Amino acid sequence: MTEAITQIRAKGLQTAVLSNNFYLPNQKSFLPLDRKQFDVVVESCVEGICKPDPRIYKLCLERLGLQPSESIFLDDLGPNLKAAASLGIHTIKVNDPETAVKELEALLGFTLRLGVPNTQPVRKTMEIPKDSLKKYLKDLLGIQTTGPLELLQFDHGQSNPTYYIRLANRDLVLRKKPPGTLLPSAHAIEREFRIMKALANAGVPVPNVLDLCEDSSVVGTPFYVMEYCPGLIYKDPSLPGLEPSHRRAIYTAMNTVLCKIHSVDPQAVGLEDYGKQGAYIPRQVRTWVKQYRASETSTIPAMERLIEWLPLHLPHQQRTTLVHGDFRLDNLVFHPEKPEVLAVLDWELSTLGDPLVDVAYSCLAHYLPSSFPVLRGFNDCDLTQLGIPAAEEYFRMYCLQMGLPPTENWNFYMAFSFFRVAAILQGVYRRSLTGQASSAQAEQTGKLTEFVSNLAWDFAVKEGFRVFKEMPFKNPLTRPCHTWARSQSQWYPIGTRSYSSVPEASPAHASRGGLVISPESLSPPVRELYHRLKHFMEQHVYPAEPELQSHQASAARWSPSPLIEDLKEKAKAEGLWNLFLPLEADPEKKYGAGLTNVEYAHLCELMGTSLYAPEICNCSAPDTGNMELLVRYGTEAQKARWLMPLLEGKARSCFAMTEPQVPCLGCHPLAWPCCCQPRRKRGLSTGSSDWNVLPTQVASSDATNIEASIREEDSFYVINGHKWWITGILDPRCQLCVFMGKTDPHAPRHQQQSVLLVPMDTPGIKIIRPLTVYGLEDAPGGHGEVRFEHVHVPKENMVLGPGRGFEIAQGRLGPGRIHHCMRLIGFSERALALMKARVKSRVAFGKPLVEQGTVLADIAQSRVEIEQARLLVLRAAHLMDLAGNKAAALDIAMIKMVAPSMASRVIDRAIQAFGAAGLSSDYPLAQFFTWARALRFADGPDEVHRATVAKLELKHRI
Repeated sequence: MTEAITQIRAKGLQTAVLSNNFYLPNQKSFLPLDRKQFDVVVESCVEGICKPDPRIYKLCLERLGLQPSESIFLDDLGPNLKAAASLGIHTIKVNDPETAVKELEALLGFTLRLGVPNTQPVRKTMEIPKDSLKKYLKDLLGIQTTGPLELLQFDHGQSNPTYYIRLANRDLVLRKKPPGTLLPSAHAIEREFRIMKALANAGVPVPNVLDLCEDSSVVGTPFYVMEYCPGLIYKDPSLPGLEPSHRRAIYTAMNTVLCKIHSVDPQAVGLEDYGKQGAYIPRQVRTWVKQYRASETSTIPAMERLIEWLPLHLPHQQRTTLVHGDFRLDNLVFHPEKPEVLAVLDWELSTLGDPLVDVAYSCLAHYLPSSFPVLRGFNDCDLTQLGIPAAEEYFRMYCLQMGLPPTENWNFYMAFSFFRVAAILQGVYRRSLTGQASSAQAEQTGKLTEFVSNLAWDFAVKEGFRVFKEMPFKNPLTRPCHTWARSQSQWYPIGTRSYSSVPEASPAHASRGGLVISPESLSPPVRELYHRLKHFMEQHVYPAEPELQSHQASAARWSPSPLIEDLKEKAKAEGLWNLFLPLEADPEKKYGAGLTNVEYAHLCELMGTSLYAPEICNCSAPDTGNMELLVRYGTEAQKARWLMPLLEGKARSCFAMTEPQVPCLGCHPLAWPCCCQPRRKRGLSTGSSDWNVLPTQVASSDATNIEASIREEDSFYVINGHKWWITGILDPRCQLCVFMGKTDPHAPRHQQQSVLLVPMDTPGIKIIRPLTVYGLEDAPGGHGEVRFEHVHVPKENMVLGPGRGFEIAQGRLGPGRIHHCMRLIGFSERALALMKARVKSRVAFGKPLVEQGTVLADIAQSRVEIEQARLLVLRAAHLMDLAGNKAAALDIAMIKMVAPSMASRVIDRAIQAFGAAGLSSDYPLAQFFTWARALRFADGPDEVHRATVAKLELKHRI
């Protein structure tokens, strides 16, 4: 369309754009087009009128000075076209740009396409002397002509300037080095010429190269000339306008030609000395680090991490082949009518090396957005709908064609590829500062280097997870641990403990990722997210707390607060939503923010300073654990039914595990223990007299005590059981109950339990009463006592399968354990802040409280205890990121011992400083204290965690 607009205006006709657009937050209108292409621009946000309102068409015609019959309107929406046609405007529906251009040509009566696709007039900074070039070409081709030399520049590419030449009916391409001082070994057009010359008869489609000219006096730099190969170059990797089957065929052809390149015998084509044998990846890492350092203009944290990480995680190279070095779709020329590669272009980075680098590089577009200005991608598109194979499938397709085993470490190759792209973009940006870059978009790349380097680091993290999951953790508790603190660009060890549960990585997989102990040390994107959350808390959450607390105490408390729902929408709009899902569970960032446990820990602490913030950001229990359960273990149908509404905040959920144990009706309510056998099957009537009998609790710290039954019956499972302390079940938004019960009482002890997804509207679920915690009801979610009587649940609602309940429960309790502890630290920080403000303003016994020695001691003790607990929790999160939940068992048990007790002490001191006011609902301290104490049960009793720590200590410590 851009070419068509250029041709239309060249004929003296006018062009206009009529846009339904909007204002950005900075009050500038959003119109991602070059306005210089149009004589008139009409924007709906400016005019206050949108298509298909006829007034906006009339306004456009008025500004063009045209009658409807003198204009042609193109659009892809039927209602817009219908409105234009009703005014007498000629219309063209744009389903496919090529077809639309043909229709427009028919109406206008002249061609709109340039003779050579993807070319433009030579830019001023890239002009070359035509006379000397013409003389050179006449000598080279042996032709005599007095006709002109036609010269155009190809409009894509970020490296070597490339030109189309037409001379005496010969169509040629000239490719040269950029002008000016260049980085060492960059822009090696000599290598391009050599390899294409060598591959001409090796089964790899390449253009026919004619000559290499190293005489800079001809056009200012060395260059080579080849014959022009007409065909299609797909610059948009999503291949718009093609059928899904055709798109798949294009990518299959791309994969096939890559296999052809990698199947060439270098010695047979005279390229055995084209590169060094072996150690390709280490050399490439050093090369691109050197290139990046030579063009560096500012410090980019992700690049610094990659420069440190890549040499420590090098794969073992299995094969050495010819590698293209820049193999991607827009470097291929395709046949106009069938999915066949006619020529492979741009061999500047070719050498002998690891072929998997080419495979990864050809998958860059899978992870880049369609709006990426330099290298367009399609990660925001539905690949299944497009018909394009996913990156994993593309790798498998390659391995199958080459007869190789599947590639396990392809995340490393993706990390390296994006690192290399970031280094290239940095070089382009540096050249743009001196006017040397070959692309008009070069100046934009300065902002893109950091974006791409962060993508590279995401793949490094994924590869790290894969490596650690595959490492055998034998006696992990006997290995040393180092805690790392960052100082400028170096990591310094600040402590060693011989009984730590951190596994020591092998030299090949050593990880030097640091334990981030403060928000300011987070990566720039996460640090920005943290500060955005902090601002949101200060502007919206804290000011709303009095109203939210009043609602919880009102008659309407069992209905959700409208203010909470309003704040949720604000949190969504600001990107502060679903932050909790750990990167390990959601490596593609499909459902959440893609944070590590350590990164989320800092945000979770901040949310913990308010009782309401976790729900406002959709990061509150039990929904977080249930959503993670569905992400890890749910089927696609289960995710569609339950996960998506939970992620969107349209539903809430509960987890039914804990059970009461009720004495038989023959016992007196105060005659404890019950005279009956404790494990005897009990039947209770529904009469109100039953509730004069107070239930005791099954020891839920040992989940094998669970008695609720799950019985198979035809196409259903039938549930019978009695549960209590079911958090959130009273909420009218609660649509899902994750139910744990016994499917086989005769199976091995930890294979008796199963997990079912139970819709809350299923008949037979009877909520008996809300339970209070220190008198607090925790409305509207509450903590319910519930009876399940002959509840029929479809078999497809079983999670993983019968007997997998303990496995699921342990997986569900992974990162959630960090969440509660970090929120408790948030409680404690808020309590200490309130305490400090209080003692500065109150006077007792003739002097301010802040001058009382006991108060000063309490403040000091609280600060010390908070810092100790925070470091221990962050360390547990760090270990979970590195080695997984199982390897972090000791650290998790320790933080469960430490965090709730610490919070109780700190909050208790703050209450004491407030006096009686600390017991009231005027401050959040009473609720903070209640939940800190309750979590010593909810997250497992202290005795169990102490026993775990002691057993591990005795087992592994002499």
